[in-house]
Amino acid sequence: MKNISTNSYTMGILFVLVISAISMGLSFVPAILNLHISPLIIGVILGGFLSFIYHKDHIKYSDGVTFSAKKILRFGIILYGFNVSLLQIGQVGVAGVLSCIFIVVIILSLGVYIGVKFLKLDKDIAILVSGGSAICGAAAVLALESSLRSEPYKGVIAVGTVVIFGLIGMFAYPIIYASGLIPLNDAQEGIYMGLTLHEVANAVGAGGAVSLKCASFALITKMIRVILLIPVLLVIPFLVSHSDGGAKRKLHVPWFAFGFLGVVIFHSYVNIPDIFVDMFKFISAFCLTMAMSALGLQIDIKKFKSSGGSAFTLALILFILLSIGGFFLVKWLVDFGFFA
Repeated sequence: MKNISTNSYTMGILFVLVISAISMGLSFVPAILNLHISPLIIGVILGGFLSFIYHKDHIKYSDGVTFSAKKILRFGIILYGFNVSLLQIGQVGVAGVLSCIFIVVIILSLGVYIGVKFLKLDKDIAILVSGGSAICGAAAVLALESSLRSEPYKGVIAVGTVVIFGLIGMFAYPIIYASGLIPLNDAQEGIYMGLTLHEVANAVGAGGAVSLKCASFALITKMIRVILLIPVLLVIPFLVSHSDGGAKRKLHVPWFAFGFLGVVIFHSYVNIPDIFVDMFKFISAFCLTMAMSALGLQIDIKKFKSSGGSAFTLALILFILLSIGGFFLVKWLVDFGFFA
């Protein structure tokens, strides 16, 4: 039994490693690079296509795939802190920080309420879709999925929704801005993008299509939303500690959130060479790609079909709320002189 378990770890991790390496390689192909498609997204897609291999010989790979989806994920989330610096916050001021908090709280709260109350979604799926929309896309879904200990297919559904609407926003925002319909300057447009687009790559891609200044403000604002992943990870387990039926649900405190916070603080105040920062960012991206690839391998098509439609409806509603509500929020703050 020990040999079987050891082989399952080895074969599973190797399987995920190969998929992740291919995903990382594809993300540097010029056509894909220009579209700002994250290796995380490529990983979950490739994993999904190869899920039949995993399900055909589940015992051979299960331990390693689960290890990648859970343990390696948490290590990747901790190192993700090297993408964030507290020193960046000053560039958008108190109004920018409060706007991010407002967006995250409103979208997450409304998403869960609408998803459970009106769309009759499973609470975990509603939280994952709402968290991905409100905070930072696939990375938020992965972190919340690990915190909730939800079934893998729920994470796959949520990731699918943020990928689609994140890409739509990334391409649509610059086109609408170029048309002259948006009465904001480049910096204000960047703040709007950072407040409302799902993925970090979406914000950078959309902002870069406008100007370097727009991309810079989009990235800074987006990073503030990423930081807000920490309190959300700590609050959500307490809010779902009771199941829908009223029974007590085991509380899982996401200790890796403190690791993420520690890295953010360390990166903010300790001056380390850029080469090491870039190395940690790459390791984080690879670990998260492994987690996404493992998630894709565990796709359950039947369960995906049963909840996918309602989840995409919820994601569409949240995308509309983000796009329209976020614009009026930024415009209101501009009119009152908070964003010059």
